[in-house]
Parts: sequence; C-alpha cells; structure tokens
Amino acid sequence: MSAVYVWIETFKGQAISSSWEALGAGRTVADKFGVPLTALVFGENAGAVAAEAGSHGADKAIVCEDATLNNFRLEPYAALLTKLVGDNAPKAVLAIGTARGRELLAASAADTDSGLLTEATSLEVGDDGSLKVVRPVYAGKILSDAVSAAGGTVYLLLRGRSFKPVTGSKAAEVSTVPAVLAEGDIATKIEAFEEEVGTVNLTDAAIIVSGGRAMANNPKDAPAGAEKPDVWKAQDGFENTLKPLADVLGAAVGASRAAVDAGYIPYAHQVGQTGKSVSPDLYVACGISGAIQHQAGMRTSKVIVAINKDGEAPIFKLARYGLVGDLYKIVPALTAELKKRLGK
Repeated sequence: MSAVYVWIETFKGQAISSSWEALGAGRTVADKFGVPLTALVFGENAGAVAAEAGSHGADKAIVCEDATLNNFRLEPYAALLTKLVGDNAPKAVLAIGTARGRELLAASAADTDSGLLTEATSLEVGDDGSLKVVRPVYAGKILSDAVSAAGGTVYLLLRGRSFKPVTGSKAAEVSTVPAVLAEGDIATKIEAFEEEVGTVNLTDAAIIVSGGRAMANNPKDAPAGAEKPDVWKAQDGFENTLKPLADVLGAAVGASRAAVDAGYIPYAHQVGQTGKSVSPDLYVACGISGAIQHQAGMRTSKVIVAINKDGEAPIFKLARYGLVGDLYKIVPALTAELKKRLGK
C-alpha cells in the first residue's frame, strides 16, 4: 500500500514545532487518498520523535538513527529520502517550507524527476488524485492555484502557520531503515553550531508587534552628544514602547526593512520579502507604511492591526483594524489597557 510521507524536521534530537503542522496537513491528504500517514524522522533521538509523531496524527513512522544523520546535511538526507520514495512510491511527500525543508525536498524531487509545489497555504485532493494548492505569488499580491499532475509522487512545501496540527493518543507503527551514505561518502562536515543570543523566532510566533521607520519619531530626547539622535530614539522606542506591548501579549518583536536598514533593530527581526515570511494570528504594525516588500512577508496574517499617523498609508488596506495617530501615544495607552484587562 502506498502512503503520504511527512518529513519531521529536528534539531538536537527535538522536532521543530511547525513539523506538526505538516502532519496536520498530511492527515487530510492521507485520508482523502485512503492511505497511511507516515512520518519520516532521521537522526539523533529519531525513535522518541517518531513516538511523538503518533500523537500528532501519524499512522506509521520510518526512522533512521544513523550517526551520519545526527546533524542536517543535504547529501545523506536527500539520498535516504530519494531511496524511500523510489522504493515505496508514496502519493505525496510534505514538509514545512523552512530553509532545510526547501533544500531537502527540492533535491529529492529533482533526483526522482517528480513535481514540487511550494509555499502552499491551503490544499485539497482532486477526484482524479491530483493535488491542488493555493500559494501567494508576486510578493503576495495574488493568490494562485497550482495543480499537480495525477499519478506519481508529488512533493509539497507548506508555508508555516497555515495548517493546524492534530492531536491524539495513538502510537505510530515504527520501522527502521539504514542510512544510504557512509560518512566517507559525504563531502560536507559539520564541526559545531554557534547559537545566536537573543535571536527572535518570528516564524513560529502567534503574535507579532512590528515597528517601522516612524519609530525614529520618538519624542524622547537623545542623550547629549549622541552620534545619531534619530537612531537612538528609535532604538529606545523599540525597547521601551513596543517591547512592553509585546510582553503583555506574549508576542515577538518584528520590524520593517526600513527600520533594520536604518540601524534601529537587528536583521533577525526583519519581516518582509528580504526578511522572514510570517503568518501569525495577530500582527500589529506600528509606524509601518506597508510597502509591497513588507506586505510580502506578513499579508497572510490572520488579523492585522495598523497604527500610523498617515491615514492613507498602504498598510490600512490590509488591516482589519486601523488606528490613525501617534504610535507613541497609542501604544502605551493600549499596553496599559491590556495589562488591566489581562490582569498583568
């Protein structure tokens, strides 16, 4: 019997949370095809992660705990995935469209001469067995339908936070496979990881509070002798105006490219075409005009709130709620009211 495969991305022996979203999407596809949903887990602690996959909807799991797969490297991962697809001909292979997911599925799709659909925000299975997905194109200004050819294996990359994970209590049927490549056959070597301190995880955030170029309009006086008063004011605004609101909401702090380029906040916070693509439940845009490059990274947010002095700013065309006024008056008042209502 064929199956639907879902690659579970891991790091240091733990599944990344968005992989469970891919299993949720895979559950829908597998049920429509009437085939098992199979989680693919490679590397360190794969057995334990496979057991966890059962509680997120997987019927089966294929694991390989070979040491060559402990850290993600394209060569051994793609070789193993390609062999599994070649041997078992699954209906589809799904993964969340992270940097690693895109790299792995693209390589395996090329190796197996299969179709690849990317950036899917919704999907359905046609009566003829084809997969139809909706995906944003032209920097998110248009939603496009893409349809796979019926028959064969289709590789599908999903946009994070577009699908809901499922929960249950069943145990997945686990089978073990050997690695395809030996260490001596792998050109890439990983010596160590250097973790960035204070890096924000925008991709997985359910709520994001972002600031733009207008953060420089902070009325607070810069210290005497400050080399760049506007930059100092904006940095102070992010820290003492936006961050308190984010803390109350349990949100991550984002920024537009203009704010990052001006030196107001590090690149790790950038949302947009050249930054992170996000789909939070709530996106609060403070002092962001809404250039098309920024919209490309956040327009799929479930609810958008815009705060801007310019009532004609493009961001208001996307926003469900808009507040026209000075963000340095509105945001502190909003933070105080939320603290009161949330009992914080």
